[in-house]
Amino acid sequence: MIFAAGRGTRMGALTDDRPKPLIKVNGRALIDHALRLTEGRALRKVVNVHHHADMLRTHLGGSDVRISDESDALLETGGGLRKALPLLNRGTVFTLNSDAVWSGPNPLDALARAWNPERMDALLLLLSPEDALGHQGMGDFHRAEDGTLERGPGLVYTGAQIVNTALLDTIADAAFSVNRLWDLHLKRGRLHGVVYDGQWCDVGRPYGIMLAENLLKSADV
Repeated sequence: MIFAAGRGTRMGALTDDRPKPLIKVNGRALIDHALRLTEGRALRKVVNVHHHADMLRTHLGGSDVRISDESDALLETGGGLRKALPLLNRGTVFTLNSDAVWSGPNPLDALARAWNPERMDALLLLLSPEDALGHQGMGDFHRAEDGTLERGPGLVYTGAQIVNTALLDTIADAAFSVNRLWDLHLKRGRLHGVVYDGQWCDVGRPYGIMLAENLLKSADV
């Protein structure tokens, strides 16, 4: 699942007339950068929509992407994932934020190699703050030697994960962050992380566009 329903308020005027996933980086819409990561992989792809939903529908028309419509009410990441489950048709899924670009190995492959359902209910892709371009803050998680996570300053969450969705139905609210699901996995010792061997840029604010374009240009050298 690719999260694309946010209002993009941090982008200011850039999202007045378009959804954030249609902002271009290096001539390619952010949503297309995200979808490119899925190419050549047997994945059922779902994108949720809310802000300027019709524009995203038109952009994705003719592709094999399924649309989870949140036009009536924005459900945040956790509620949006739960609503999309019938389209995903499985209990364990990849999720990916649409407002980022990557330089290095395919993040979905990095997650798949490290995934162990016997030990994990969620596997988050993380990186060190110096490799997290455009990110503000002190980091999100501490990672123990066995890969289990605790919250606190340290590694940065990239917006990519594999997650077992079975416990979503235990959360009563309609709209909620996926953080609520992680807290349930954390209590059971089943929230894990793996460190990404590359760089990543958060394109959540206008200055992130230039940072992302510079990252992609340097990767082509």
